[in-house]
Order: sequence, then C-alpha cells, then structure tokens
Amino acid sequence: MTSVALGPQYRADALRDLAETEFDVLVVGGGVVGAGVALDAISRGLSVALVEARDWAAGTSGRSSKLIHGGLRYLERRDFGLVREALRERGLLLHRLAPHLVRPVQFLYPLRGRVWERAYVSAGVTLYDSMGGARSLPRHRQLTRRGALREAPALRSNALVGAIQYYDAQVDDARYTMMVARTAAQYGARVATRAEVTGFLREGERVTGARVLDLEGGREIAVRARRVVCATGVWTDGAQAMTGARAAFGVQASKGVHIVVPRDRIPMGTGLITRTERSVLFIIPWGRHWLVGTTDTPWDEGPDEPVADHTDIGYLLEQANTVLRTPLTRADIEGVYAGLRPLLSGEIDDTARLSREHAVAEPVPGLVMVTGGKFTTYRVMARDAVDAVAEGLDDSVPASVTARLPILGAAGFEVLWNERRRLASGSGLHVARIEHLLRRYGSCAREVLDLVAREPALGAPVPGAEDYLCAEAVYAVTHEGALHLEDVLARRLRVSIEAWDGGVAAAARVADLLAPRLGWSGEDVADEIKRYVLRVRSERRGGPAVADPPLTAA
Repeated sequence: MTSVALGPQYRADALRDLAETEFDVLVVGGGVVGAGVALDAISRGLSVALVEARDWAAGTSGRSSKLIHGGLRYLERRDFGLVREALRERGLLLHRLAPHLVRPVQFLYPLRGRVWERAYVSAGVTLYDSMGGARSLPRHRQLTRRGALREAPALRSNALVGAIQYYDAQVDDARYTMMVARTAAQYGARVATRAEVTGFLREGERVTGARVLDLEGGREIAVRARRVVCATGVWTDGAQAMTGARAAFGVQASKGVHIVVPRDRIPMGTGLITRTERSVLFIIPWGRHWLVGTTDTPWDEGPDEPVADHTDIGYLLEQANTVLRTPLTRADIEGVYAGLRPLLSGEIDDTARLSREHAVAEPVPGLVMVTGGKFTTYRVMARDAVDAVAEGLDDSVPASVTARLPILGAAGFEVLWNERRRLASGSGLHVARIEHLLRRYGSCAREVLDLVAREPALGAPVPGAEDYLCAEAVYAVTHEGALHLEDVLARRLRVSIEAWDGGVAAAARVADLLAPRLGWSGEDVADEIKRYVLRVRSERRGGPAVADPPLTAA
C-alpha cells in the first residue's frame, strides 16, 4: 500500500479541511503522545484533526535518551506497575508495532564491590526480565570482572568487580513520532505542523474547538470539534491558562542533557548504565556514535529552547570519566542536545524523584488534558486520553485497537530485509545503504528508492552528512511533512547531533534540494541556512564551536 505523502499539497488540503469540517476530536500537540492520541482516535472510528505549533517531535519527544525501556531504576522506588506497563509496551513495539524502528540494545551494569550489590541488582534485573515477558529479549547474565572487561575494554579495571549484562531497546524518537503521525494520516486524520493554537472556542462553559494560526501563511482558522485533547507536555501550564479555569494538575519541567561522541572514543561492544549521585548515567550506542547522558535538573525558564550549559556538559564528562580508562574531553564532543521532561509536580523539589506516571483530566467541559508519563508508554497515555473523550460523547466508541495496529513501514519490513541484497543490486546502492534505509523507513524505503530511480543523483550521499542520501532529504519534504531546513537536519536526518559541526556543512546542499520542492527563492534559502546556524550555535552554547557555513552548495 502506498503511504499518504505529507507534502506541501497535503498540508494545504488539510488546513482547508480544518476550516470547513467539525471533527470529533481535535488534538493539540505533535509530540509522541499527541500523535498517539490522533492514531488511537482515528482507529476507533472518530474523525480527527491534529495540529502542532512547530514540527513533529520538536520538543521533548525528539530530545530523549532514545530508549524504549521499563526504567530499571524505578524498581528501587517500587514503581512496579509503571515498570510492568512500560515493559509490556516495549515488547509490543519490538515485535508487533514497530520492528523497523525499535531494536534491542545491550547494556552492562558494573558492580562496584559491595558484598550485597550483586545479589540485590541481580534480583532486580531478574524481576525486570520476568516483567518483560518470556522471550521478549535475551535474559540477563552475570559477568566476572574479566568477562566484563572483555565486553567493555574501555572501562577502568578498578571501577568494577564484575557486571550484569541485560537488554532493553532503543528508537530514533523524532522519527518514530513522525511515523505515528503519518500512520494517523494514513487512516484519515488531518494533520498539520506549524499550526499554533492561540485560544479555545467556547459555547458557554464548553470548549468546542480552537483558534489555529497557520504560521506559514499567517491565516487564523477556527477549528470546530466535539472534544479537544491537549497533549502539550511541558507546555501544559500554558494550555491550561488559556482555559481561564483552575489548573487540573501542575507540570514540573526537568532538563535532561546528552552529549554525542564518536564510537571509537569508547572501545566497547555494549551500552553502559551506572549510578551517579543524582541519577543514572547511560552510555548508549547510536550508529557510529555514543550518546552519553543524562542530567536531571529542575528547569524554571520557558519551555521553548532549553540549552546545555558548561555545567551540564562538565557533569556528564566527570561522571563518564569515573568509569572510563581513557577520559573523554570537550574536544571529543560531536554534538549536544537538551530536552525537558514533563513531570507531574508535587511537594518534592528533586525532579529525579518525581513520578513518571501520567495523568488525564477534563478541567473544563469539552477539553481533555493528558501529561506526564514517558516515551515508552505513549500508547497507554493516548488510549487513556481517548477513553476520557469517549466518556463524554453520545456515541458508542469502540475500545482501543492500537495494541494490534502496526506503525507505517512495519508491514512487509521483514520481507524487504530478507531481500535487501536484491534491492541493493536493483538500485545500484551498497547493501549497507539499503539496510540503513530499511531501519529508518521500513517498507516505506521503497518510496525513497523510487526517488533515486527517477533522479539517480539523489542516490549520492549528502555532502557534510555522508551517512544519509540526498533522496532522504527530499523524501522528508515530499512525504514526511518537513517545511524547514531545521526539520530535515535536526529531526528527519539527525545530522544536528551527529556531525562535528552540527550539520552546518550540509546545510547549503540540503537547502538547495529543498528549495524547488518548497518554492523557496534564493533569499529564502539564505534565510533558512542563517536560522539553522543560529539554532545550532544556541543549542551548543556550552559545547563544540560552530564555524560559518558556505552560502551555496559545493
């Protein structure tokens, strides 16, 4: 089945429909929860619109640790229900819903020498394995110090007396979020980015829709809906303020920072998780890189653009270097990113201790709000939000079916994976390129290959971002809803965190590829490059420097 292409024409048609149609559900927020709500609602037979003020996963959902996990550390707090729920979702994502986007990742948990530690941690990981379900992933195993150093020679021998090796899963969070939104569109939801809610429509006390500003065209649209769902994460307080009613719950933002270093800087064949005084430290394999994170500190400034400062980066380097044989330095850092977690606020000041469970409420009639939770449990959050919507509708709304509904690209993925050598031969690309495409697009990789077949020059790597093909930048616009250079380099291709220069060297070539597809003039191209460079410099304020880019492609 050919996928719905979220190109410029789709967006224009969607905005027209938003102005002319009354929907059963209007979803506000294009993070993973909002996209999940749209998919859950449309798959239950409801008519759905989804609007996002920036881009899919432009906030929290694109700046996570990129793990699908139960949260091993939550077992210590006896959050057994949360861990069990998350591990159940991990199994669904790995084996049924998104095998093309979610894959296993191996971790080592070093043991420090305390007599009780091996038994204590082993008991916890055994419970973790059991909650994850039989055969979901390989079970953990015990390692001696020698065995652990064989797996991870990067570790200092005096940093451990042994280790426990276990499995979790990982995902490209921004790509996954976008694919959930595309799946909702595939089933008939009308979805639009750069469409900002500026207020709610009211009939008496009841919310009956929202005023939506098209940030690209400048037109304001009145979108009518029987129910509105706000899935706005760290922007929840602002959304609640627009109602004029008392807040249903509070959200405390917690800043999490990650640095990216080359794979060869840490010679080991497994990920790592270890305790720190404040939280935990992850060293996570990410293609030809490692992600090192994370911090967990309160954030009281605006939610739009959190940045990593020198203190954040220094903390991560210090914690990593307590276990690494060869210390990391600031010169090793390729990229850095900061995100905000929307934690349900309470009486505790320490955000590392606030619960990751979610809440659903209806602060005013017609408006449902959902927040909290974690990326792994987005589908449960979405289900609960639509259940709340269904309670207020006169119609009989079926139960959620998303536990059995594969994400776009999953159907046929395994067949194409088995045929990858034939696909390589037919396309003229190396089999490694085909594997790369299949892991990012699943069966939609055929559509990327069709672009290369029609325009062979698109089969070339992007200069300055050679892990990606030019066709992928074009596909981001024609099929994935990208409207700006930042959307492509930061979230569709992830160049902004993977390249030493944040993708600045690739900006001109990618902008030239996007220009004819988005109707940009030469001045538009220059403005896009300038805005992107400023964004990279802002996000890397405490990290590696960024040089001025070439103004045109080489």
